[in-house]
Amino acid sequence: MFDGLSFEFEFLFLLLFLFAICAFFCKERATSLYFPHTKEFFKNAISASKVLFFLKWLGIVMMVFALMSPIKEEPYEVTPKDGVEIALILDASESMKERGFDAKNGYLTRFDAVQEIVSDFIGKRKSDNMGLVVFGSYAFIASPLTYDADILNKILSQLSIGMAGKYTALNTSLAQGVNLLKMSKSKTKIAILLTDGHSTPQVDQVPLEIALEMVKKEGIKVYPIGIGMPHEYNKEVLMRIANESGGVAFGASSATQLQDVYKKIDALETSQIKGESFTLTHYYYQFPLFVALLSLMLYVFLKNKRGYA
Repeated sequence: MFDGLSFEFEFLFLLLFLFAICAFFCKERATSLYFPHTKEFFKNAISASKVLFFLKWLGIVMMVFALMSPIKEEPYEVTPKDGVEIALILDASESMKERGFDAKNGYLTRFDAVQEIVSDFIGKRKSDNMGLVVFGSYAFIASPLTYDADILNKILSQLSIGMAGKYTALNTSLAQGVNLLKMSKSKTKIAILLTDGHSTPQVDQVPLEIALEMVKKEGIKVYPIGIGMPHEYNKEVLMRIANESGGVAFGASSATQLQDVYKKIDALETSQIKGESFTLTHYYYQFPLFVALLSLMLYVFLKNKRGYA
């Protein structure tokens, strides 16, 4: 436990010399006492003074050790993961309420089917650092980048249609995806943009040109996915986003086709994400401090009990 201990403030060891000098030159003054049978008294006094001397100096030494702050440092490194960093951008606008997208369960809405498929995708990409962006009339980051698939899936399951408004701020969502990946140090940055509608000009505050400039500046490859019938989403805009970012645009009119799209994206190249090193510092000042307080309390108690001034 105490192997490899060091001190944060080693120079405070000099305090021991200060105490030693003071003990030699600063003699303690006490009221003189006179007793008969002084021989017996001196025998007991010598024996008692040894105990008191030991307790006093044990307390002083331990107090100085506590002030010196004994520590133990352990290196800790986050293991690099061989993967990419992905922004999952999901449309949660009013149109995602449409049912019948999943032929196996016609009761499910488009958004329900998307949640299931994206959750399965997250579970398979174990080495990737992923985050969530949700959009409707506005866009927000629902989850920052994380390697924890369980936490990401839990957040995904709590998303609902209309939570970001009923319209479609497509360009704003892309810009928000850039913000999510902006601090990334990975060589490969991916944004998977899923939508079932056209951009609504009244709410989409970021022009497409600006969003694309942001994407290109950060070196993000975008994979846009339009779901529903081809006329329901703007295929031309999705194609432009893919072409200018180096990605591929997809269309899916059913849940089965969407599953196939995510399988294709699952074959993306990987890159080494840089690991980080940390130092964990454990502090042990409480142990010498406890001994110091205990010995000094015992010192005061015995000294008063034996009648020493």
